[in-house]
Amino acid sequence: MKSHRHAADQACSHPDHHVHEAGALLREVAKVCEERGLRLTPLREKVLRLVAEADKPVKAYDLLDHLRDDKGPAAPPTVYRALDFLLEHGFIHKLESINAFVGCHQPRLQHSVPFLICDGCNAAVELEDERVTTLLNEQARALGFRPQAQTLEVHGLCAQCSDGH
Repeated sequence: MKSHRHAADQACSHPDHHVHEAGALLREVAKVCEERGLRLTPLREKVLRLVAEADKPVKAYDLLDHLRDDKGPAAPPTVYRALDFLLEHGFIHKLESINAFVGCHQPRLQHSVPFLICDGCNAAVELEDERVTTLLNEQARALGFRPQAQTLEVHGLCAQCSDGH
């Protein structure tokens, strides 16, 4: 299991530290890989680019469709290995409840990030408030539980989708 920094050490509540543009995210991930001695293969880079350029969470089978070339579709195991690499090193997040992936705004920092997921348009927003993860960790420890990772996903309707409902 990958190690997670304590929520109090997270920089996610600082928007200035975020990488929001796909090209900038790819450049930042390439730098991080070089610093850590990791190999960002062409396939891993393509998968990351597709996730980063998507305006909504991307499912693995959508990635497979986009990775088709003149020889046919990409082999599912190779795409899943690329996703596993990107997840393991904190470059993307997996939204478990919808089985989809989003780029991480903090590719240098392994962290737990709560997400707000719209059931209307499928948009996902990283909740940039470390108090949420801090509170969950504190409550878990108070019960004698040692948290190792968090996946918090809140479903509902975004402001745009809830207009008129």
